Amino acid sequence: MGTPDFAVPTLERLADSRHTVLAAVTNPDRPKGRGRKLAAPPVKESALALDIPVIQPNSVDDAQLQAELTALAPDLFVVVAFSILPKALLAVPRIGSVNLHPSLLPAYRGAAPIVWAVANGERETGISTFLLNPRVDAGDILVQRRVAIEPDETAGELETRLCPLGADMVLETVDGLESGSLKPLPQNRRGVTRAPKLSKEEGRIDWSQSAVSINNRIRGFNPFPGAFTTLAGQPLKVHRARPIEGTGTPGQIIQADARSGLHVACGQGALSLESVQPSGKAPMETGAFLLGNPIAAGALLGD
Repeated sequence: MGTPDFAVPTLERLADSRHTVLAAVTNPDRPKGRGRKLAAPPVKESALALDIPVIQPNSVDDAQLQAELTALAPDLFVVVAFSILPKALLAVPRIGSVNLHPSLLPAYRGAAPIVWAVANGERETGISTFLLNPRVDAGDILVQRRVAIEPDETAGELETRLCPLGADMVLETVDGLESGSLKPLPQNRRGVTRAPKLSKEEGRIDWSQSAVSINNRIRGFNPFPGAFTTLAGQPLKVHRARPIEGTGTPGQIIQADARSGLHVACGQGALSLESVQPSGKAPMETGAFLLGNPIAAGALLGD
């Protein structure tokens, strides 16, 4: 059970194992792109390529979904980036339901653990597999691995690294449950933190924060929802930046030339903006942006 790209390596790893994947449950096709044409989710595309039956319910509460899954008589549900399962579905598989979560649970429970780990400046995160229960991300831990976060790594880059590691861990978990070698461990009640779903507005840069904090959020919100500010009233996304020394009114441009870069004062320190994206344009290096968009030092970013 899964929908986005993050779930695909796990599906492929299980399909290539000695275990039998009875079906892939994923979201319905959705309109996508400027043409708003219906597009299949990544898990569906992968499952069809592997000749695995696909089930696309409109809701996990659909009685028809429960009937279809019950008829398959599964031993185990494997859930990666999917909806919260109701109790009726959790009761279907003989062994239970396993979830792959990209954090060191109980830290960063919720929909966006990778994003918030990077945005909060964590130096380490991890991956957990656990048994699902009715409480969100609160089930007993099965396997857990620690993973360092690189200093300049974005959330998108970290997710790409975690995908194959998570797939390996799921297969290890399924094998361990089958053999009886895994002993589920209750999560520590201390250390619970949240990773809620993001809105686009949360990507708005608050220049009164420190350069380090802003840079962490730029990394964490890359690629979604994207960190952004405004320049002369127009939105400007910031894809890459680097903390530097500098002082000035928060949001004030203290240097702007194609050779030396675009430097912006923060609440503490300053940022050198390395890659930006004006509205309606593709991402570009800041030097190229400044060649076509001269900016005077002293101008302010932000509303």
